[in-house]
Amino acid sequence: MKRYLVLTLLLGGILTILGAQQSITRFAVVDINRVTAAFADQFASARSFNEKSAKVQAEIDRRNTELQELNVKLTEAQESGKEDQVKSLETQIKTKTLAVQNYIQTSFADLEKERARLVSNDDFLTRLNSVLKAVGESEGYSMILSKQDGSGILWYSPSVDITNRVIERIRSANTRR
Repeated sequence: MKRYLVLTLLLGGILTILGAQQSITRFAVVDINRVTAAFADQFASARSFNEKSAKVQAEIDRRNTELQELNVKLTEAQESGKEDQVKSLETQIKTKTLAVQNYIQTSFADLEKERARLVSNDDFLTRLNSVLKAVGESEGYSMILSKQDGSGILWYSPSVDITNRVIERIRSANTRR
């Protein structure tokens, strides 16, 4: 009788554990920026975004070079005691520094808006969502989260990052077309 009771309790415990394992929520994370970057050359809007990003960076570099040249001139003027030239260069440096800061701020805001439009591109978004659904269902995930800043993810194990699998599925779908 005791054996039967112990065996029943043991079997019941095993079934409970198995049932609990099946109800555990599995989740994954995807780096949407990396996915869109992987296919940037396939979408005109993504190519445009990359070109605009490169132009912004080139302009920032050009302006920073100008500031460095002015700083060299300022140092030379300070060493040679040319006070009028020092004041003029300091004013130019302040003005150009503010201009660079404003340019960076507005350009980055524009790029972020364009990136958001790119991510919401209907064709790409439709394909991305279908791939996310297929990967999620085939691998048993209950949810897939974006790991971008502001998404609410404070930590995750790299083992739940399925970005590479999503990129590979989109690539394989593209080769079948």
